[in-house]
Amino acid sequence: SPVALDQAAFTDKGILIDSGEFTGLSSAAAATAITERLVTSGRGSKTVNYRLRDWGVSRQRYWGAPIPVRYLEDGTEVTVPDHELPVCLPEDVELDGVQSPLKSDSTWSSVSHNGQPARRETDTFDTFMESSWYYARYCSTQADDCMIDPAAANYWLPVDQYIGGIEHAVMHLLYARFFHKLLRDMGLVSCDEPFARLLCQGMVLADVYSIDQGEGARTYVSPDDVELRAGESFLKGSDTPVCHHGVGKMSKSKNNGIDPARLIDSYGADTVRLYTMFAAPPNQTLEWSESGVQGAHRFLNRLWSQVLSHVQAGPVVALADVTLTDTDKTLRRKTHETIAKVSDDYELRLTFNTAIAAVMELVRAVSRFAESSASGRAVVQEALEVATLLLAPIAPHTSHVLWQRLGHQSAVINAPWPAADASAQIRESVTIVVQVNGKVRAKLDCPASASRAATEALVLADAAVRKAIANKTIKKVVVVPGRLVNVVV
Repeated sequence: SPVALDQAAFTDKGILIDSGEFTGLSSAAAATAITERLVTSGRGSKTVNYRLRDWGVSRQRYWGAPIPVRYLEDGTEVTVPDHELPVCLPEDVELDGVQSPLKSDSTWSSVSHNGQPARRETDTFDTFMESSWYYARYCSTQADDCMIDPAAANYWLPVDQYIGGIEHAVMHLLYARFFHKLLRDMGLVSCDEPFARLLCQGMVLADVYSIDQGEGARTYVSPDDVELRAGESFLKGSDTPVCHHGVGKMSKSKNNGIDPARLIDSYGADTVRLYTMFAAPPNQTLEWSESGVQGAHRFLNRLWSQVLSHVQAGPVVALADVTLTDTDKTLRRKTHETIAKVSDDYELRLTFNTAIAAVMELVRAVSRFAESSASGRAVVQEALEVATLLLAPIAPHTSHVLWQRLGHQSAVINAPWPAADASAQIRESVTIVVQVNGKVRAKLDCPASASRAATEALVLADAAVRKAIANKTIKKVVVVPGRLVNVVV
């Protein structure tokens, strides 16, 4: 639309005008095109500018790695000789909360350097300085005389997957990359980046209760201390006015943290872990719900009951020794589709909530499977074993017991990860939705290998479809293989 340039400058992104060969391009496309023109004509080059600033790494605190620097009497700064490293903190200190005890400990800070009186630097390193290279040190556990063993570090690094809170993204991860580039330039590591993949976890939201203290001040109280009645919240055992209720990030200052010990005592660690992983994708905010924890507990109980009922029904014949019916094949296909999806969700997508949902669907399919024949019990055995293995990383205690109840002597942690059988996932038929002018008229079972022409013929022969298109002219038939057919009349 026209821009009133006589009124004010146009400052938004838009389309270039009166710009020669670049006229008509968007701002982004023009920036790329102009840059390429400058590069090809030898008049400029493309670069990325980082708004980095110097990093002040010293802190006035006791808990930290001492900075290995000394000061001579004439003010000259010297580094601590290698053979005197590491510099260790004194242990006989008193913390008064006013200043670092290193500054007032003249015994510790007074040293000799090459026969000359000197004093130690009493500042310690920033905590990020200390935590920015721990991953490389983990790879060098046998290195007693150096910071990092390059051979060991380069064998393991870079870290395959880093998982951390979103608060790490703009501080710790920035410093870790900064430090890693230094380690690389010093020849201690050979890779350019510390972490190959990154997953930033979302925050957990929980109920927040507070009491007005006047003049805008508030005191936050624990949810365990709140009594709910008549749609309002009150402090238990008190005549205090109504507590205000809201939702916020779990925090110590707002006193709204959920005590995992209480939940574990009530439901078990597996339930708490399962709910936490299921309630939301790991990179999104999770709103804590006690009823959700109860739902996760019910699911584990359901799986437990299914396994016990199956085992109590007697021995199971091996899958290789039975002939599967069409019903058996349907459950077995569901089992191996679940293996494929959960493996992908765990390893590639890191969407643990959808992985758990897929296992829940498999368990639901087992509960609806009423076949008690030898072949039916064989596919149920496989389905329950797979469900147990797929849940083992999240619910290890429950899975350990169920795995042994299913007849295995070894621990579930030592069992190999299940492999999806491609042949078991082949569908002999598929259900296709049939529409006439976009309105659903039928759902038909169609051979999975049917051609477009065969699928179209099957649809046009259906009684419901023939009734819907009677006395009408077919303009076209749109076939989406294995899913949908739309007859346009």
